[in-house]
Amino acid sequence: MVRVFLGMALAIASLGAAAASSKFSLSSPDMVAGQMIANKFVYNSFGCTGENVSPALNWSHPPVGTKSFALTVHDPDAPTGGAGFWHWIVVNVPATSTGLPQGAGALNSTLLPKGAQQLGTDYGIAAWGGPCPPVGNKPHRYNFTVYALKVDHLDIPANAMPDIAGFMINQAMIGKATFTARYGR
Repeated sequence: MVRVFLGMALAIASLGAAAASSKFSLSSPDMVAGQMIANKFVYNSFGCTGENVSPALNWSHPPVGTKSFALTVHDPDAPTGGAGFWHWIVVNVPATSTGLPQGAGALNSTLLPKGAQQLGTDYGIAAWGGPCPPVGNKPHRYNFTVYALKVDHLDIPANAMPDIAGFMINQAMIGKATFTARYGR
């Protein structure tokens, strides 16, 4: 009887913890999850003619113990041999932040919170690089993810490859929230 009670108590505690962490959410006033990304946010090169503006992002209810945030945008459908394509990486966003404004991903941005750092993407720049999949591909998925981190600062060199940044972000992660938007041409 004691085992059953303890088992039920542990199950209830686990459900409570899962419910608490499931409140962490990410959204954008500039795009709807599952829908097509507007041309304003599309890259402006390689045959794409967008404005290459980063969308505004908002998050809420991060896990207890969050000391900073990191943000990534990744296209898992890019024809790169399985690695996908990194479109934006931002680390060292202060724990007091609840989002980033539209245009924060500009090169040498002044719209990022103090201390936040953009890292190099697969475009080779430390800035937002919008969608630009090959012509004729089915629409690609763009995964926008904000990570709640247990550290206030990630010591990642400015010239680090995106996969190194992803590794370090995941090592410090205590929670994440994500949404996916699409784009094709």
